[in-house]
Amino acid sequence: MARPPELETQTLDERAIIRQLQALRNRCAERFPTRGLTQTIGHLLDMAHPASRNATSLRKTHWPLRILSFAAIGTAIAGLMKVAEFYEITLGGQSNATEFTQAVEAALNIILLSGVFIVFFVTLENRFKRTKALNGLYKLRAIAHVIDMHQLTKDPGWVAGNQPTASSPVRDLTDDQLLRYLDYCSEALSLTGKLAALYAQYFPDATVVSAVNDIEELTTNLSRKIWQKIMLLQTVKTGEMQL
Repeated sequence: MARPPELETQTLDERAIIRQLQALRNRCAERFPTRGLTQTIGHLLDMAHPASRNATSLRKTHWPLRILSFAAIGTAIAGLMKVAEFYEITLGGQSNATEFTQAVEAALNIILLSGVFIVFFVTLENRFKRTKALNGLYKLRAIAHVIDMHQLTKDPGWVAGNQPTASSPVRDLTDDQLLRYLDYCSEALSLTGKLAALYAQYFPDATVVSAVNDIEELTTNLSRKIWQKIMLLQTVKTGEMQL
């Protein structure tokens, strides 16, 4: 039985990611309207629109750079042909060993420099796209750490002890609120990783894919710490309910 066409290729949909972020921002704003996490998720949503546009633009041909590269390569090849004609005439005449050696050395230097010139312009478009992708990924990495900062002090009250000091963070969330807060942090980290994955999806360059993998590993590890808190809190709540 043939597979449905829509199942043959599964890809991330940037519109679905943005919708998920909008829903998360709204849920967080309704429960925690004055918390910094709401503002951070709103900032992540603001970043999602240009990030998705930048990621999708990477699959398109950058014609100005492509035309510039073709023109530069054509110029280099024409120059090499002129050099070849010149040395064919020069070396075809009467010349001693010293002149011949100097001519060959000069020709090799010109060919080497022309090769470097051609390689530079051949890879120009890819390097431009790679820089564009890495700049976007650096911003996503930074906001992942910001999201993690919001949950650092969000521990169950009984873990911190019953006698807080003057420097202890304020813990004014109920257990149910804390569960929701930590869950929102985890979801925001997951969506940050999905935004990063868009860059690798539309531009599978080795350097970009490696940077995306690093961000996904970062967000996964940060989310794992959050879920340890969630599981700990749920275990305690279950024990209290049984008592």
